[in-house]
Amino acid sequence: MPTANKRIPVTEERWKELNELKSAGETYDELLESLIQEHNRRRLANVAREVREADEEDLTPLDEL
Repeated sequence: MPTANKRIPVTEERWKELNELKSAGETYDELLESLIQEHNRRRLANVAREVREADEEDLTPLDEL
């Protein structure tokens, strides 16, 4: 994959927090990738929970889509 070097301004506090999350040998790109994946998983889990908890009458049957 071609690499594009981009700068993302962060505060000193955020930089320290990111550094604490990063494993030895892990790049910041890899750290950000894993944070994004975790965010997406949580968002999907929240949507699934909302659907499970929704009243049936609030949902649209698939055959009506």
